[in-house]
Amino acid sequence: MSTLAEILLNGLSLGSVYALIALGFVVIFRATEVVNFAHASLLLAGGYITAALHDDIGFWPALLAGIAGAALVGAAVEFLVMRRYRGSDHSVLAIVTIGVDILLTTELTRRIGTDVIPLGDPWGDAVLKLGPVSLAHTRIAAFVAAVLLIGAFLLAFRYTSWGVAMRAAAESSETAALMGVRLGRISLSAWAVAGGLAAVAALFLTVFPTPGLERATSLAALKAFPAAILGGLDSTTGALVGGLLVGVTESLATGYQSDLTFLGRGLGDLAPYLVMVAIVLIRPAGLFGTKELARV
Repeated sequence: MSTLAEILLNGLSLGSVYALIALGFVVIFRATEVVNFAHASLLLAGGYITAALHDDIGFWPALLAGIAGAALVGAAVEFLVMRRYRGSDHSVLAIVTIGVDILLTTELTRRIGTDVIPLGDPWGDAVLKLGPVSLAHTRIAAFVAAVLLIGAFLLAFRYTSWGVAMRAAAESSETAALMGVRLGRISLSAWAVAGGLAAVAALFLTVFPTPGLERATSLAALKAFPAAILGGLDSTTGALVGGLLVGVTESLATGYQSDLTFLGRGLGDLAPYLVMVAIVLIRPAGLFGTKELARV
């Protein structure tokens, strides 16, 4: 029983980090109706900036620089690349983001090389023991940070003028533009917010028990993609639920891998995609996604 509790707690913590990444997918999709396949490179950029600066300026200033840097990279991609293709088919824009991701990831992996770079976090390998259950301080910090950031985003999304403008643009971009909403600013801010959230997620994906930032860190964004899909690409609530579901599923599959050897190795990496496929077969728009009706 204690093993199950420990796996579930770690799964919720990991899921909250996936929720941050999935929220980045959702924010950009709601603002532009484009699936951003460059999100992995934004995550890697934020983590790299934090890792490169923490020795010189300290962890917390480096983390703030990483968040700001990833937000600036996201905003630059929108302003310099995506805005040039405004009005194009959304599938074309999604392909453009793949090209952007290849360029950014290639440069960042060249800089990282074969090294594993620590981010200098203050938690180290400290572990909290609650009876028979052990939980790393980094996991607790990840969960708390994710709850605060997602809560702040949801409040801003619901009660600020920026949130109202983004919801209006998501509902009908043409009507929103006629009502005075500046779609360019909404798109730019969405990319910046997504980059900042990705930088925070990069931190908690590279601290204990992970040794540090490496070239493959960006692949974590691919695990968060099923969370965004099964929750609903146009639903902020769906990003949260989808992230937690994927995190718990991955932890359970990994924790009980020895009992599931008949299914093969690496089940923990495959499990989120299996859950995504199962849910999409039942609800194509995701758990909280908006169903589109077509008249024929």
